[in-house]
Amino acid sequence: MATSGTVDFNLSIAEIIEEAYERCGLELRTGYDAKTARRSLNLLFSDWANRGLNLWVVEEVTQTMAQLSTTSAITEYPLGTITLTVAASANLTIGETITGSVSGATAKVITKPTATTITITVPVGTFVATDNVTGSTSGTVTAVTTVPSLTDTQATVDILEAVIRRDGSDISIGRISRGDYLAIPDKTSQGRPTQYYVDRQITPIITVWPAPINSTDQLVYYRVKRIEDVGTSQNTPDVPFRFLPCLVAGLAYYLAVKRSPQRIGLLKQMYDEEWQRAAAEDSERVALRLVPTQQSLRI
Repeated sequence: MATSGTVDFNLSIAEIIEEAYERCGLELRTGYDAKTARRSLNLLFSDWANRGLNLWVVEEVTQTMAQLSTTSAITEYPLGTITLTVAASANLTIGETITGSVSGATAKVITKPTATTITITVPVGTFVATDNVTGSTSGTVTAVTTVPSLTDTQATVDILEAVIRRDGSDISIGRISRGDYLAIPDKTSQGRPTQYYVDRQITPIITVWPAPINSTDQLVYYRVKRIEDVGTSQNTPDVPFRFLPCLVAGLAYYLAVKRSPQRIGLLKQMYDEEWQRAAAEDSERVALRLVPTQQSLRI
């Protein structure tokens, strides 16, 4: 018997919405029906981020750390990249603070990828296109040509794990709580970082300790990013095909709460079952390795 020979089945946003309405016993009739369904899809994605269903949006980030002097180094880094485009970056100094002439915004220089770009820490204030920025150490003045965007950093949900890379060798560092970091007596002491703290603000920041001892060590981490929004012009979900049943079931349940209350129980049960299957699939498959402790070996 001949088969299709294709493995590219997918559903568009419009088809997902249509299927969800059909499960509610309803028809998609108006533009508002589509609008409220798209809003529910974005709320569903937010719920998935809280539940941890997003393995496909995990990515590796490499951040070169920055030391200004033996007594000053950058310890706080954005979770992602914030790039500021300027007229010329050559004379700016790694680790120094820059200040906008008009906005008064400040940030520290982390790297200088090109002759006209710098990566910076999360700004205090908002740089504007009419700014000239001045380096606190170099005294360099250069014009802003493109203001920085915080979108990449604000798309970060959390960090899974992190290492410090030096000369091609990686060493794991441990995550600590806000309270543990607060209790560190000397936060400016320098060395190879062994711990990190994640401040999960709207624009999240990772703080390392000890402070970097050079400007060549790299902080390498896996971050979980937000699932992309369902926009008005977007017709493809940022979801692998294997999660389409869970996505449709979840949207049908969300719509039932608003439009079809008599089906809430049934559709919630279907969503819960699809969620369990999706959550089981969205995990790393690794071999189980049991390591006995000395205490467990005692007779």
